[in-house]
Amino acid sequence: MRPVLPALALLLALPALPAVAQDYISFRAPSGNIACMMDMWDGGAARCDIREYTPSFPGRPGWCEQDYGFAFAVGASGPGVVVCAGDTVFEPGAGVLQYGRSVTLGPVTCISERTGMTCMNRQGHGFLVSRAVQRVF
Repeated sequence: MRPVLPALALLLALPALPAVAQDYISFRAPSGNIACMMDMWDGGAARCDIREYTPSFPGRPGWCEQDYGFAFAVGASGPGVVVCAGDTVFEPGAGVLQYGRSVTLGPVTCISERTGMTCMNRQGHGFLVSRAVQRVF
């Protein structure tokens, strides 16, 4: 049997490793009407939900058995999508992404503007969410 104590002592003597990069961010627009989350699960993605809006995507498709038209997402690649969801990314205590500021997590960047929240991947695909219009591209 090998002694464990010397290996443990060596491990404790090593300098601290750098912190692992953050893999989840939650934030909202200054208006409080839009909430977003970004994560690094499955390569990276962003989702934003809107509370009060004029729907740009009226009518729920037949395949969706939950709510539709209030949530939008984009992954590391491919176009933005309207999400069929029974949950929300509105989180109490989420930070505010001030107008004119942006946040990037992995392959996705979200930009907060007075005209809405835009999130896109490195391919230029994503979505725009605002009270007046919601758009995927």
